[in-house]
Amino acid sequence: MPEMQDVKKLVQEIVERATGREQIEVVASRAVETDIMVYEANVESLTRAESIGIGIRVINNGRMGFAHCGTSDYDSVIEALEAARDNSRFATEDQFAALVAPDGVDAATLDLIDPEFHKPTLEEKIALAMELEALITRGDPRVTKVESSNYSEAEAEGFVASSEGIFAHTRETFAYISGHAIAEQDGDTRTGGGYSVSRGLSGIDVNKAANDVVSRCTELLGAKKPASTRATVIFDPRITATLLSIVGGSLSADAAQKGRSMFSGRIGEQIASPAFQLVDDPTEPRAQGASLFDGEGLACRRNSLIENGVLMTFLYDSYTARKEGRASTASAVRGYSSTPSPGPMALQLAPGELDQEELIKLVQNGILIRSISGVHSGVNPISGDFSVGAEGIIIQDGERKHAFKEATIASTIQRMLMGVVAIGSDVEWLPGISAGPSIAIENMSLSGI
Repeated sequence: MPEMQDVKKLVQEIVERATGREQIEVVASRAVETDIMVYEANVESLTRAESIGIGIRVINNGRMGFAHCGTSDYDSVIEALEAARDNSRFATEDQFAALVAPDGVDAATLDLIDPEFHKPTLEEKIALAMELEALITRGDPRVTKVESSNYSEAEAEGFVASSEGIFAHTRETFAYISGHAIAEQDGDTRTGGGYSVSRGLSGIDVNKAANDVVSRCTELLGAKKPASTRATVIFDPRITATLLSIVGGSLSADAAQKGRSMFSGRIGEQIASPAFQLVDDPTEPRAQGASLFDGEGLACRRNSLIENGVLMTFLYDSYTARKEGRASTASAVRGYSSTPSPGPMALQLAPGELDQEELIKLVQNGILIRSISGVHSGVNPISGDFSVGAEGIIIQDGERKHAFKEATIASTIQRMLMGVVAIGSDVEWLPGISAGPSIAIENMSLSGI
């Protein structure tokens, strides 16, 4: 695997090959990932994967060509450059096709690297996964099997450079442990999983992860199918994160411009409860999607998307911004094998002041949703229709009463956003593009018996 310093020189050389009115952009990325799975105190699988790739865009007179290669071999990269040039000659002319120029925004100062990331040995990482498995096993007598206990980590580094004066460099580390277990009681079987996330092994809390797994696989034991009703629903933070991811996709300027967003043409309108404050903030170091630069090399920044329930902006890359005569929000996302498009990187819903138990007391009578299923088939991001399988706990008189299963919750995302009546303080940072606290949404349909 080549040193990234060598890749940096190669990227700069390719950019300098631009001739005449030709624009060249090069993106290079390298990642090293380790995944360990333990089962019954033995290593079930251990993988370490290293990857490197380079993508090249060439734009000439509004015609764009793109090519990439999964190597930093000099001859292969030159071949990709020539392929991108050839592709640009046969492309359809697009008046908005151009590379972005530096916009003068300085990159944030972010700590995205665990300084001790390389210090733990492979044996220590395996031992941590085994410790998680043992803690889950001992956590509750109803836990009958630990299906998996995992340690995963990644180190990623990349460059974006262009003939327009862009040069950006990013590096970050990420690690987490996760477990999944089965619990049984009186013939009923439930499953559940949990996590602990950090920038490196040193920040991982194995006890937190174990308690998370045990709680989630035992709390719904004895669940029964509920009666159909309409009620105020409390979403667990992980369910909120799923909702935010769906909403975030609809806040892409590309989706809005193509009429594929439920929020197309609604900037400046009230689309959510006044309590709803949504930002996309890649400068938040706790977010997995945190980064110094976006996929086009502009400095990442905090973008306020919904303020007091009002839609303030969509997320733009330079292409979609150019179509509307405005500036990019530095929201280009991509890999080395794809061209950029706008999208969320680190969505966050501003938390309230109540923890989940206090939300339960506030709601008095309602439903706590702990897991959902069927999101891909049951949610339409264009119309906003929302109908998914759900499991959780019935709330009566401000207390958790009994668990339920085999139910469906339904509404539309538009009604759900307007129906947010309270937001919790319990933000959970997990792998993914979004982080959210518990939220209470009134007047949702629960279909059971």
